[in-house]
Amino acid sequence: MKGKPRPQATPEQAQYSMDRMIALAQFGQQDIAARLGLNVTDLTCLGFVIEAAMAGEPLAAGDLAERAQLTTGAVTGVLNRLEKAGYAHREADPGDRRRVRVVMADSAQERILQVYGPFYQRIGALFADYTPDEIAVITDWFTRAREVLAESLEEVRTGTPQGSGTP
Repeated sequence: MKGKPRPQATPEQAQYSMDRMIALAQFGQQDIAARLGLNVTDLTCLGFVIEAAMAGEPLAAGDLAERAQLTTGAVTGVLNRLEKAGYAHREADPGDRRRVRVVMADSAQERILQVYGPFYQRIGALFADYTPDEIAVITDWFTRAREVLAESLEEVRTGTPQGSGTP
């Protein structure tokens, strides 16, 4: 399958496009969170809950705190708000009654898809415009860019260089 002709672009143009997309996404997350009755931190944590549910993996409250880079006390507040909004609930871990699992509420996915569904449909249509090889490159780039971003954010948080900053 041959891809469509693509316009030429420099790395600087690609970075500018990425920066604009990230800025739009940040503002968009605020709008989406508000539409779902949440704040951005709660929406981010809900995303981790959904990710675990889709993978069929249990998610302990402590694991959520680690993924979201929040204290366990802050995650308690997040979980209180997610429960109150009807998106998740806590249940005891059957293997360790001292641990608490975070479980997505049955109605949560439907409520979330009402907001995210049109976006995912548009993105799906956009991906349909690319060949499997092009999608592989896009996926590789996003995966590697996420690693670079995580490393850079750790440097910002700690004030200590983590590595070379190149993939």
